[in-house]
Amino acid sequence: MHISGSKDRKTVNKPTIVVLEGDQTGQELLEEALRVLDPAVVRCDLNFETFDLSLENRRATRNQVVHEAAERIKQTGLGIKAATITPGDPDDVGSPNALLRELIEGQVILRTGRRIPSVRPLGGVHQPIAVVRMAVDGEYNAKEWREGEGLDEVAYSTRRLSRRTCRAVAEFTFRYARRNHAKVFGGPKYTVSPVYEGLFKEELDAAHERYPDVTYDPQLIDATYALLLATDGEALVIPALNRDGDNLSDLVMKMFGTIAGAESVILSFDEKFDVRVAVTEAPHGTAPSLYRKNIANPMAMILACAAILRYVGTEAASNASRAIYEATLEAVHAGTRTPDLGGQSSTTDFTDEVIRRVQAKLEVWDVLGE
Repeated sequence: MHISGSKDRKTVNKPTIVVLEGDQTGQELLEEALRVLDPAVVRCDLNFETFDLSLENRRATRNQVVHEAAERIKQTGLGIKAATITPGDPDDVGSPNALLRELIEGQVILRTGRRIPSVRPLGGVHQPIAVVRMAVDGEYNAKEWREGEGLDEVAYSTRRLSRRTCRAVAEFTFRYARRNHAKVFGGPKYTVSPVYEGLFKEELDAAHERYPDVTYDPQLIDATYALLLATDGEALVIPALNRDGDNLSDLVMKMFGTIAGAESVILSFDEKFDVRVAVTEAPHGTAPSLYRKNIANPMAMILACAAILRYVGTEAASNASRAIYEATLEAVHAGTRTPDLGGQSSTTDFTDEVIRRVQAKLEVWDVLGE
């Protein structure tokens, strides 16, 4: 399936979602999910423009396609991305995710673990846990080198952390927690790193002063891990440095049963820290072992479709987003499950069921005048 935006003037005023194609099962799941985003299904006027971010095309264009896609996303403010292959050779084209985040000036990666009907969560985890991960700075942008030989060889690393990025993460964390009636929980290891990680702690404390109505329970990162395993079911929002958030988000997804059960959102902000650009994706990889078998779980990619609609800014898109979230979880609850969730439904079967439920919901809401 290939969705491409028309150049007709009739589409100029429609919200445009930039579609970033990927590799292997990642691309297959994107194609399935885009069936849910069909304007005939979601009752939204949407325009789509497609860029091929497959490994083959990134190599052929020497990553120029990533630059072009990022520029278009900055113009439209909306993007949805399939999983892509990152080659292991450091002299190859590298990670499109890292480059894309840099080009769109992404500062936050939001991943929310939520209970999946019929899937038993770990311990007492029932309410959503959102990880607000710093998308830039830290170890992932550090300069590394080695000096010396033998047992005297020493490895060095330099890390960078800006106050602007810290403030963006802190501000979004507290706004998100207020909107979702959740507690801000966790934080950096500022006791060991008072200068570097302490900068982040300063911004979190300052954000709490701006939002005193939001419950704030700061914890060191190691205590955060330990206490997560004893959570009593309270909704949490966890702000984290880049690598801490990378680790935490994978743990949180698995606490709810599967990494295939939630979407990931990359966000960049304007000078007032309002969302300027949103790119959604599934947090899992390209799953080459499932390629062309039609058994992979499309939940995360479908939820990525629901998530991007939240940022379109129209009532119709907001209603469609809610319908997709509800339809996806209800489908699982009703027994439509792929093999990873203990079911026998194919990828296509699951998507078909979600589409059926979305259309039914929107029709009923329209009849009720909602």
